Amino acid sequence: MTRFAEKDTAITGIGMSDVSRGATKSALALTVDACLEAIADAGLTRAEIDGIATWPGERADGSGFSPVGCAAVQDALRLEVGWYAGGGEAPGQYGAVFNAIGAIAAGLCRNVLIFRTMYEATARKTAYANSLLREGQRQAGPFAWYAPYYTYAAALQQALFFNLYVHKSGITPEQVGQIAVNQRRNAALNPKAIYRTPITIEDYLEAPLIATPLRLYDCDVPIDGAAAILVSRMDIARTLRNPPIRIEAVGSSMRYRNSWTQLDALDTQAQPKVAEMLWGRTDLKPADVDIAQLYDGFSFHTINWLENFGFCERYEAKHFIEGGTRIALDGALPVNTGGGALSAGRLHAYGAVHEACTQLWGRAGDRQVKGEPRVCATSTSGGPLAGAMLLVRD
Repeated sequence: MTRFAEKDTAITGIGMSDVSRGATKSALALTVDACLEAIADAGLTRAEIDGIATWPGERADGSGFSPVGCAAVQDALRLEVGWYAGGGEAPGQYGAVFNAIGAIAAGLCRNVLIFRTMYEATARKTAYANSLLREGQRQAGPFAWYAPYYTYAAALQQALFFNLYVHKSGITPEQVGQIAVNQRRNAALNPKAIYRTPITIEDYLEAPLIATPLRLYDCDVPIDGAAAILVSRMDIARTLRNPPIRIEAVGSSMRYRNSWTQLDALDTQAQPKVAEMLWGRTDLKPADVDIAQLYDGFSFHTINWLENFGFCERYEAKHFIEGGTRIALDGALPVNTGGGALSAGRLHAYGAVHEACTQLWGRAGDRQVKGEPRVCATSTSGGPLAGAMLLVRD
């Protein structure tokens, strides 16, 4: 098999700030906390960080979606870097990781600090967080296609896609609810999680409908917080404190129409081609995966990824998740072991990477998956922005 660039990189350290529904620190201070923790976790110093990356870059628009960019963190930490990157046109949140892999392969840097900061809980006070437009704005660009459906928020937009999936698959609310119930059960064992009180399937069904078929517990939780990871060149990674977590394979395909409104298959979104690319870059198979940290901006995305990664057949996730036993911590494929964005909080796909490394390094305490998990599949968002990684403990 071709030697792909990601195989010469590894995650060497992780960090996470306090995560809350109303921070007492600024977004930059939370970011600095996460970054310093990741650097120390890897056994590196600030002087050894020669690259920095984030997604989607600073957005000073009051939304809290991405309030901190590379320049602010580089200055706050007094880093001297030879390469940096932050931009929204990428395969979802993992664009920063994929860019770092390329920069390391090109010899531009050796140790890249990657961070993702959210300040949406505070921004919600302006009634703007997670909205597609501000009050008084007109729909424009691709979102004009949604105007007849009054899609002022992401939940309304994704409900359109989810309705199509429900129609084609026949999945029931009781089956969908297993995602939220499982993740809340896992979050109860995660000290960093926002919501730790277990819920039942009855609680799920009795919760308000946000946009049919999405219920309250199908939607992720806006938070204030930051996560950071260190990606290092493999020869350096093997000299550092932690066993390297190899980036075994990535999926970043755009072999589809990159459009929020004109996707080839709205009910599967961009995921199938992305997963196909990932499995084409490794000898590992879905059966080799020990744990899965799957994007869950909405439970719909997690259900999609189970099928598109190949853990079950198309439209058969309803059977895979029914009863919740297969995806539980002691199940055949533990899913979103820290509670995911639905219960632990919306740190986008970087919360998932942090949890993946926590599990692969055996640090998860009461929620640690038994049997020393070695291989993790993880993924990013919905719509046309999908990305995926296969992580393997060295």
